[in-house]
Amino acid sequence: MSPVNKLRVAIVAPSLRILGGQAVQADRLLRAWRNDPDVDAWLVPVNPTPSQALEWVTRVKYLRTIVTELTYGPQLLRQLAQADIVHVFSASYSSFLLAPLPALIVARLLGRPVILNYRSGEARDHLRRSAIARWAISRADRNIVPSRFLVDVFRTFGIDATVIPNIVDLEHFRYHVRDPLRPRLVSTRNFDAHYNVACTIRAFRLVQNRWPEARLTLVGGGPQEQPLRALVDRLELRHVTFAGRVMPDEIADFYAAADIFIQSPVVDNMPTSVIEAYASGLPVVSTEAGGVPAILTHGQHGLLAPLDDHERLAAHVVTLLDRPAYARHLAENGYAFARTCTWPAVRAQWLNAYRSVLDASDEVAGPVAALARPAPELARPESAPAPVAQGGARLRDGTSSAPTLKAS
Repeated sequence: MSPVNKLRVAIVAPSLRILGGQAVQADRLLRAWRNDPDVDAWLVPVNPTPSQALEWVTRVKYLRTIVTELTYGPQLLRQLAQADIVHVFSASYSSFLLAPLPALIVARLLGRPVILNYRSGEARDHLRRSAIARWAISRADRNIVPSRFLVDVFRTFGIDATVIPNIVDLEHFRYHVRDPLRPRLVSTRNFDAHYNVACTIRAFRLVQNRWPEARLTLVGGGPQEQPLRALVDRLELRHVTFAGRVMPDEIADFYAAADIFIQSPVVDNMPTSVIEAYASGLPVVSTEAGGVPAILTHGQHGLLAPLDDHERLAAHVVTLLDRPAYARHLAENGYAFARTCTWPAVRAQWLNAYRSVLDASDEVAGPVAALARPAPELARPESAPAPVAQGGARLRDGTSSAPTLKAS
């Protein structure tokens, strides 16, 4: 396909100024499409940077939401007008109203087909509570989700969805065999309530009772950091490292330095961190939250425990340390799963999805919609973001500027 005839895709998503799974996956998708022969994709950030004169507003909780929305709306009108297809990343609850919903409305006003890429592990409760969300999601041209878990949730509300998995770069996350397998644990989940890092810490107390030299590295940040530090002190744990906020390009080093990945969320979807652990050769121990069992079969890719069950988590870690050959078998299977999430495996799925909504839109709207679109030669305005995440430190943490998006 010549450059003139490339599909122009506006990806509406958080930039890496909002840290979490959505921003990381959007950034990876944009990087993957860069210089592609068929697709010209760019970011329309849901968290646009205000003018320098208003930068102070981003530090004022409710005021920043108002200013962000006032900046976001006009940006949507300008940039979606240049697109053939609008690809909208979506979280849940108030985040849905502040970011995906305006994008869906503007795309409809402009006659652009929309792919809604819903990613929240809280989908069931969100859709049960929100008639607006059910109505809006059901009217997207296509709903794409990263796991079978969300397909099943959507089906209960009469909404169709298709799975396209999250992306992992096997060149960045290097697989290596842990031999010997040492009691070095890592968690890369942010310090938010739904990731329940306290359960991981309580499990580590039991692991350290058995393996006194065991180590735990906690990568991330968020509102629960101080209570988590207090819990570590109260349990008199040793060798626990709070690594803080880590740039996404550096996160692979923490997987490489560990031998076991552990997490204990109570709400989740298809966590990128689990795929990254697979790609790095780590056996995984996790709670069975949300969509985790859709990507981690107990006894095949890793070991699962009931929600908030620190004793079972600890028992699984001890099992891996006692049976290193079994741990290596799980890690091998996890790596095989990660290979299905690489860009060569996923690219055709996204390209087919884009083409399908564009073809369907043309069939329905006919030549009028085609005339309404800008000519293919028309370049994006100079103000349009480049197809990589823009501005701000590339950190992996729990901070955000409005609209607040829940990572998945």
